[in-house]
Amino acid sequence: MNSNPSETEDAASGKHTSIWLDTTDETSYDELDGTETAETVVLGGGIVGLTAAYHLTRAGQEVAVVERNRLVTGTTGHTTAKLTSLHGLRYSDLRHQLGEERAHQYARANEQAIDEVETIVERHDVDCDFERVPAVTYVSDRQQTDRVRDEVRAARRLGLPATYVESTDRPLDVEAAVQFDDQAHFHPRKFLLALAAIVDEGGGRIYEQTKALDVEGQSQFSVETDTGSLRAENVVIATHFPIVDKWLFFSRMYPKRSYVVAVTIDDPTPKKMYYRPGSPYVSVRPEPAGDESTVLVGGQNHRTGHGGDTNERYRRVERAARERFDVESVEYRWSTQDFVSIDGVPFVGVHKPFGENAYVATGFGGWGMTNGIAAGRLIADSILDRGSPWEQVYRPSRLTIDGSLREFVSHNTKSARHLFEDYLQTRRPEAADQLTRGDATVVDSSDGPVGLYRDDDGEIHAVSAVCTHLNCVVNWNDAEKSWDCPCHGSRFDVDGSVIDTPALADLEQYDAEQFSGFGRLRLETEPK
Repeated sequence: MNSNPSETEDAASGKHTSIWLDTTDETSYDELDGTETAETVVLGGGIVGLTAAYHLTRAGQEVAVVERNRLVTGTTGHTTAKLTSLHGLRYSDLRHQLGEERAHQYARANEQAIDEVETIVERHDVDCDFERVPAVTYVSDRQQTDRVRDEVRAARRLGLPATYVESTDRPLDVEAAVQFDDQAHFHPRKFLLALAAIVDEGGGRIYEQTKALDVEGQSQFSVETDTGSLRAENVVIATHFPIVDKWLFFSRMYPKRSYVVAVTIDDPTPKKMYYRPGSPYVSVRPEPAGDESTVLVGGQNHRTGHGGDTNERYRRVERAARERFDVESVEYRWSTQDFVSIDGVPFVGVHKPFGENAYVATGFGGWGMTNGIAAGRLIADSILDRGSPWEQVYRPSRLTIDGSLREFVSHNTKSARHLFEDYLQTRRPEAADQLTRGDATVVDSSDGPVGLYRDDDGEIHAVSAVCTHLNCVVNWNDAEKSWDCPCHGSRFDVDGSVIDTPALADLEQYDAEQFSGFGRLRLETEPK
């Protein structure tokens, strides 16, 4: 295996974008202009929103989809695109925490989601590289083999296609594994942009570059955006994290980031999808975008805002790829953000604070492909009064006592501690005089903590370092050039604009000149 230090220890390799974005054209739907009406407004142009819009449009509903940026450029556009009901080692835990019936609902929802993608692909002749392959979750620690056996037994009880195996087609240091046959992988943007075209051709409206700001009402809804407003009988909030959080989802989910590299290999291509749970996990997914010589390797997950040297995260994933394959080149690298619910199951269904006609989908925890398809179908069926056989397991109002209560306390204790420590910390302004191109720091000022970043041209960008969600102090993410909140996962660009919610308001911008008296901060074009 190739582990050349010169290729793995320097700056992270590969084009800094996802393979899905780079192998498809950008969409160009118009932004909303003025006031419009629809039967259902769907907020979010990712896998949940477009799946729901597809089913509603086919049922004859008048649908409007609102996307802040361009379709399928958020978390869905940065996935590894595994269509599988094998989500690590979780069915034994689900049966214990949620009971047999709820665990069965979760299993069936995800299995049927794979079938649904295949049905849509065949019905509309969608060219999205869909292929049925096995999925494998393995452990490298012999002491965990009993856990794998328990998982196989639990999965079989739930009707899942589980087998126990002790070897794979790749040298992955496997002690024991559970394999699900007849799973799949695909190109998510090709698939979902095809759904968007079907929505558009079926009379639905898609608005891009339109930022939803608020939702008001109960039996009738008003959605306010930065370019206009929409009136509707139903509203679907499928914005990854809900833009209106009346149920305090931020206290019931924690944010995590993870990293992916796409490598070309001089090895036989794996014929299965692999996942090793743990921290950090390892994910292997073959043939993205139909390229038989390319493999996606992912891992290095961490809580948002707590990643340390995030460029090193990429280098570690690249090293993991080289340990497992004869890597010829690193073609792409990207990261993604997920929100993990405290019991490991997404929150999908009626958003009760708004009444019976508002719906929410969030907390997919890194398993958003099948769960996202299931969520979009569940919401569409609910709007159409068809009901869903798995609505209870995803119910947003649930709070189970077992493991989820422990996770609830842990998550909120960490957030509170960080908030408290932020305001006890003294940040010496003199640290800013070491700011070189590409570097950032947080300094104290009379206005509170301020984030300073010097870009590659030498220009200083100054923004408030206080997250606009709940006032935690943000940390710098060097790999993505963003300010990330360590409490609840909000992320901001260098100019302060929101990248990831729950924050809706941008960070306040400052004139960098006013900080020229901080220590010996140099504001010249050329740092010395």
